[in-house]
Amino acid sequence: MLELIKKTRTYRRFAEHRLISDETLLELVNLARLGGSARNCQPWQYMIINNTELCKDVFPYLAWAGYLSDWKGPLSGEQPSSYILCLLNRSWLKGSDKEAHFDLGIASQNLLLGAMKKGIAGCRIGAYSPEINTLFEIPDNLELALVIALGFPAETVVIEETPNDNDIRYWRDSGDIHHVPKRSLTDIVVNLKQR
Repeated sequence: MLELIKKTRTYRRFAEHRLISDETLLELVNLARLGGSARNCQPWQYMIINNTELCKDVFPYLAWAGYLSDWKGPLSGEQPSSYILCLLNRSWLKGSDKEAHFDLGIASQNLLLGAMKKGIAGCRIGAYSPEINTLFEIPDNLELALVIALGFPAETVVIEETPNDNDIRYWRDSGDIHHVPKRSLTDIVVNLKQR
């Protein structure tokens, strides 16, 4: 499990022409469905996009890698071959949006772990233009909250210790390897005094 979690990084460049089957994408959505849910209300629905033309239509509405300000996203040939749209069904929502978004974190992590187990990489994208909604006839009770880009990885992503200045920004080196600083275990475990 540790190795699978270490490999399940955010990937932003893919082997675009290696396609993912509809069956595999349904398996991944099923993993999302099986995650825990506050009040068990299960307010999330998912749209699978596995059509090359529709993938091309979705791509321009997405923002990629905020810390890499000089990088405008994956080039043609490196773009995702599939997407999964995560839609909040407000008519199924019993608690707060906050609870629903905790559920989405669990669901999307289940999905991405399952994808990596199959050698498929992904990227959660919450930064997108609202104009993406114009591509679809979205009922009033559904609200797009997250886009998950998927494809076979075409880049190397490595974890490293956060430097002494606690700079957590990810970066790419001259060999185009993507580095992701992680705080150490000793930095994140705290002991609070009892009152």
